[in-house]
Amino acid sequence: MRGPIDPEKLNLMKAALPNVAFDGWSPSTFSAACEEANIPENKAKLICPRGAVDLASTFHKWGDDQFKSSFKKQKISELKVREKIKKAIELRITIASDKEAVRRGVVLFSLPTHAVEGGRLVWDTSDLIWQLIGDESEDFNWYSKRTILSAVYASTVLFWLGDDSEGSAETWHFLNRRIEDVMTFEKVKAQLKTNKYTKNFNGFATNILKNIKKPNKSINTNLPGHLDIH
Repeated sequence: MRGPIDPEKLNLMKAALPNVAFDGWSPSTFSAACEEANIPENKAKLICPRGAVDLASTFHKWGDDQFKSSFKKQKISELKVREKIKKAIELRITIASDKEAVRRGVVLFSLPTHAVEGGRLVWDTSDLIWQLIGDESEDFNWYSKRTILSAVYASTVLFWLGDDSEGSAETWHFLNRRIEDVMTFEKVKAQLKTNKYTKNFNGFATNILKNIKKPNKSINTNLPGHLDIH
């Protein structure tokens, strides 16, 4: 799990927000943020070597931090897992009140040069959601849960960006349908386990997949060759 956001980087990101709606997460936005934060641009480049790209990444991580703090205050212990997921996604999206900054971030991280990082940011958000609702998966399910949730979260964000309904009501209807689709998929998986034509293959696949374990957090990520884009 990543550590706290660097205060100077956070300060630059907040200084950039008023310009993002007009210029996106761009070099001109980065320059304006440096001026607003009263930080020389050459020093700011040491803090954010990639300029506005680092600020866009920081904006997303800042949203995750705000979401984490807020979600921990929610009373969810009596809710079903699907209801916890729905509540978590709703909260994570609405906590990013600057819709234009999110839109510009989606555009930036859709570019081929930044798409891997964009995917990683969404994955980290999904991982955080599962952690907060108490997921204890250790095997292949650790990956499948986060893959499915990443798709649900990303598609809901895209829908939300184009939603002008009151209270984003249409977005939450869309989210309900996506979660229902996932639950239907899980029901089909359960049926395959008992179907006489598929249960033998399913058992074979399960024996393979159960040997796949979630990442080992004790691995030293500072070793050469490890890609760390946090």
